[in-house]
Amino acid sequence: MNFNSLTPELVVAFESIVGPEHVLTAQRAEATATADTYADYGRDHTEDLHFAPDVVLRPANAEEISQIVRLCHEHRVPVTPRGAGTGLSGGALPTHGGVVLSTERLNKIIQIDERNLQATVEPGVVNEAFQQAVQAVGLFYPPDPASKGSCFLGGNLAHSSGGPKAVKYGTTRDYVLNLQVVLPTGDIIWTAANTLKNSTGYNLTQLMVGSEGTLGIITKVVFRLLPYPKQNILMLVPFRQEDQAAEAVSAVFRAGIIPSGMEFMEREAIAWSSDYLKIPLTLPEDIRAHLLIELDGQDLDELYKEAEQVYGVLEHYDVGEILLADNATQKDELWKIRRNIGNSVRYNSVYKEEDTVVPRAELPTLLKGVKEIGARYGFKSVCYGHAGDGNLHVNIIRGDLDDDMWNVGLRQPITEIFELCVKLGGTISGEHGIGLVQKGYIGIALPDTNLELMRGIKRVFDPNGILNPGKIF
Repeated sequence: MNFNSLTPELVVAFESIVGPEHVLTAQRAEATATADTYADYGRDHTEDLHFAPDVVLRPANAEEISQIVRLCHEHRVPVTPRGAGTGLSGGALPTHGGVVLSTERLNKIIQIDERNLQATVEPGVVNEAFQQAVQAVGLFYPPDPASKGSCFLGGNLAHSSGGPKAVKYGTTRDYVLNLQVVLPTGDIIWTAANTLKNSTGYNLTQLMVGSEGTLGIITKVVFRLLPYPKQNILMLVPFRQEDQAAEAVSAVFRAGIIPSGMEFMEREAIAWSSDYLKIPLTLPEDIRAHLLIELDGQDLDELYKEAEQVYGVLEHYDVGEILLADNATQKDELWKIRRNIGNSVRYNSVYKEEDTVVPRAELPTLLKGVKEIGARYGFKSVCYGHAGDGNLHVNIIRGDLDDDMWNVGLRQPITEIFELCVKLGGTISGEHGIGLVQKGYIGIALPDTNLELMRGIKRVFDPNGILNPGKIF
């Protein structure tokens, strides 16, 4: 990919589009004591990576984005779209410099349509703020990544993010009806219609979801919504063996129960998180893993009947004393512990996070394989994840690994982990995306024919290759 350098004339043109106060360069950041803020646009939550942009632009709407992208297309200047920067695959890192295009000012909930159970929003709306807004009128938007308190909906769309509730309700892509998108040429399109059924041409909506900002920049979203489930039950189940915790996941589903959350946490994951949050949690010495199981619905009596069925399943495993959360505060604390495992790992060590996923019944084999690979290559891992989806987050801890092992030597064991996933019928990313850090492994999951089809799609949408270059392929 051959790109041109940013020129002073282009910076002036950008200022005329978004206003000088929304154009940030390294020189201006130094002059205004905002260097730390500027540096933040060159990193996300992926390891300790950083790439400096040449300029950061903060447009306010699709029309401004269209003008910016059209200029970059004509001058062959790379553009990296950016949401909140909470990604874990390096998808928002400006690896080729150029423009970082932040969507932070596109932060409006435009409409909540209670009659049709739909909402129209901009991509810079924070996930949890959107959930709370629709809940206030009795509606429900289920996708809930661990970073829901800070991540943008646009980033969720870019990776088709999941979260604990995906096990019952599906991921981000399952709630998208229509998208307004600025193409790499500057054209603005809507991908579909605001309907629950659509059999009119190719499905451009779903092509955009999960495309990691490589095909277009999403500027408006129409989501479908559900009625809000008013009741829930939450239980924390301790297991004396990790593999039994993983085995119990599939057993619960085979008993006819579909939880709204089914989360796996090995001992170190839950211990690190509770310590990080300073939330007291008793962990007996013989407990090796936990499942956090949530049931939700409209009828509490029916949920208690389901809970009894879950207890019946768990009787067949070597479990400790089950904690049934008896108030909202306790539920919030348990979920807070689960959602902050990633933060606690980051607090304890530099790490690499692999977003493995397999059919849920294969989870015990995957977990065992990860630990065996770690033992052979001499690294420690902290594992947790959305067990009901078969989605296991493998956090490889740097600890005392030297630079050569960390930067080069780990490639082989990571390859073996991914090969195991594919052998078990899974793939290399369930919700974090490929981005920068996993693109070297994508050939493990996808054959050359698939990859060439994807490259062809990229060329059709982005003939000059300016949009989020260096990602996925």
